[in-house]
Amino acid sequence: MNANPPRNEHPANIAPPVAAIGAQWAALCEAANVVAALAGAEAVSGCDQSDRFAALHRRGEAWRRVRAERGIADIGAMMEPGIAALLAISARGVDPAPAAGALWDEFLAARAALLALLPPERRSAEHGSD
Repeated sequence: MNANPPRNEHPANIAPPVAAIGAQWAALCEAANVVAALAGAEAVSGCDQSDRFAALHRRGEAWRRVRAERGIADIGAMMEPGIAALLAISARGVDPAPAAGALWDEFLAARAALLALLPPERRSAEHGSD
């Protein structure tokens, strides 16, 4: 038996359900807000983009979808162990703010790159003319 997947079965061709993308983004934002609290920073604004990520997944160009899915997975892979480490530091009585600040900065940079993948919101004809 061959353990290698067929060449045309690249993981990027297997898309998660549309609702999953929005839910994953919302979960990342909740995690980011925990990091912000530990860093002493303000919670992130603009986390209400889960509908736009779902729309991107439904109607967006394939390259945007693939990069968004990978980006969300990458941010999750960064945040999960980072938060675990911050909680462990905090449990030992050590101030987690400096480490949380570094993780917060990384999240903000990754978030900006991910939001740049979203297509611009379409404006209706009524909003285009004043």
